[in-house]
Amino acid sequence: QVQLVESGGGLVQPGGSLRLSCAVSGTLLRTNAMAWYRQAPGKQRELVALITSGGSTNYADSAKGRFTISRDNAKNTVYLQMNSLKPDDTAVYYCNRAGPFSVSWGQGTQVTVSS
Repeated sequence: QVQLVESGGGLVQPGGSLRLSCAVSGTLLRTNAMAWYRQAPGKQRELVALITSGGSTNYADSAKGRFTISRDNAKNTVYLQMNSLKPDDTAVYYCNRAGPFSVSWGQGTQVTVSS
């Protein structure tokens, strides 16, 4: 069974940066597009960024110009570099296979942007 383990979240001031990591067990990462999602309190989970198996990327409008998704297949890890963070970025961040056929969700990592 595939396991997803997110890490790297924390408390950061507005304008700060964080780098999230997602360790992916098995071979899921090598042949699938992967994505970062987030869920803020009282809101639905939303797509933040995705990266195809070939390395092409796409971002939600809210993330464009500030976030960068990347992958290291050798390390079975997906990353999300987040810069110029805003209070609206506060949420639990998850990674998963991009698209409708997600695997079991990990526990996520909490990102809190506050002064």
